[in-house]
Amino acid sequence: KLLYHLEKEEQMPDGMCIDAEGKLWVACIDGGRVIRIDPETGKRIQTVRLPTPRITSCCFGGKDYSEMFVTSAYDGLDETTLAKEPHAGEIFKITGLGVKGIPQNFYAA
Repeated sequence: KLLYHLEKEEQMPDGMCIDAEGKLWVACIDGGRVIRIDPETGKRIQTVRLPTPRITSCCFGGKDYSEMFVTSAYDGLDETTLAKEPHAGEIFKITGLGVKGIPQNFYAA
């Protein structure tokens, strides 16, 4: 079943996570953003733009899982592009989203 059709500017999905409300967060590689999707309706309900396009993954963390950590890539970018994208390859912390993540599951080995 198709959950969500990415808009042209969102580019391609990469890493993702689920928040405490059951909503899906998707890192949009080459889209410079993380989007929040309601899996029940299939609609995008939130967009967080970041200062570099190659967004690779996202997860919640911090003491109460209210902070989102987002990774980005710089591999494959030439020197000219890297000069235009000084934040490529950095890790970002986003606060104030109004939603929390859930603790990770641990499995016995």
